[in-house]
Amino acid sequence: MPEVNKVLVTGGAGFIGGYLVRLLLARGDDVIVIDDLSTGLRENLAGLPSDRLEFLEGTVRDRLVGDVAQNPFAGIYHLAAAVGVKLIVESPIRCIETNVHETSVVLQAAANHGCPVLLASTSEVYGKSVHIPFAEDDDVVYGPTTEPRWSYACSKAIDEHLGLAWHREAGLPVVIARFFNTVGSGQRGRWGMVLPRFVAHALAGTPLRVHGDGLQERCFIDVRDVVSMLPDLLGNAQAYGSVLNVGNDSPISILDLARRVIDVLGSSSEIEFMDISDDYGCPIEDLRRRVPNLNRLRSMIDYKPSFSLDDTILATAQTIIAEGVS
Repeated sequence: MPEVNKVLVTGGAGFIGGYLVRLLLARGDDVIVIDDLSTGLRENLAGLPSDRLEFLEGTVRDRLVGDVAQNPFAGIYHLAAAVGVKLIVESPIRCIETNVHETSVVLQAAANHGCPVLLASTSEVYGKSVHIPFAEDDDVVYGPTTEPRWSYACSKAIDEHLGLAWHREAGLPVVIARFFNTVGSGQRGRWGMVLPRFVAHALAGTPLRVHGDGLQERCFIDVRDVVSMLPDLLGNAQAYGSVLNVGNDSPISILDLARRVIDVLGSSSEIEFMDISDDYGCPIEDLRRRVPNLNRLRSMIDYKPSFSLDDTILATAQTIIAEGVS
């Protein structure tokens, strides 16, 4: 029988992963983290107890082998993925292969012991659907293969298909969490994440750059609220074999987000409008609305987010000030 408190977190040194590892340790779990540090940071795990946390640097394919693969985990949180619009545009081969191959390895390892797996997915899977709010069983709509951003959406959709296939064919307990715009303290803007970029510019008093007319709508949720839901989902047998939207369902336009950041931080920054292709170096299709239907999530767990958008903006600003990063 597996040790009830030993869990694996792939991508555990990433933005969401670091918060999840801290929560798991706080509740008494022993944690093994696998992360190649391509976008994750060791400092996301700083100060954690070394006697209950084992960190393995490398890819899932390289490290989830031998004795590690034979560990009878109580559960696996598979967060490792290539993420961020800039990374997708700059390194599409890496994104596709990382997302699909790593997920296949994780699912095979989980099947060896029948341990439950939470597979992190993304709202990008919905593509450019205009059926708002997005429900998990809605059709997905993608653009042409010549448009780089759809390679990420397709690769994560393949991940979902793999997870659901393992559940149907082998009875593997798999739950898929489609994350919607998770933000918070410690998130970096390097790969295109909008909130930390806005906060960094507001703190510096430089213009906040908004793509297009800024009327694109997104729903933001604090990372602390997101990670608090994940153990509940992984431990809920009713969620196995399901896809669940994980996020907030209160939309805000990107233009209003910029205004909100300026107001909350008392910044003197102005707002500049720019074409998205000028930011990413090539034409890329921007999406007008991303709003999740959360009925399924609410039916599975006690959904009560604790942090407002203003709370998140302030926490993000505090980290940027303390660390001097953007």
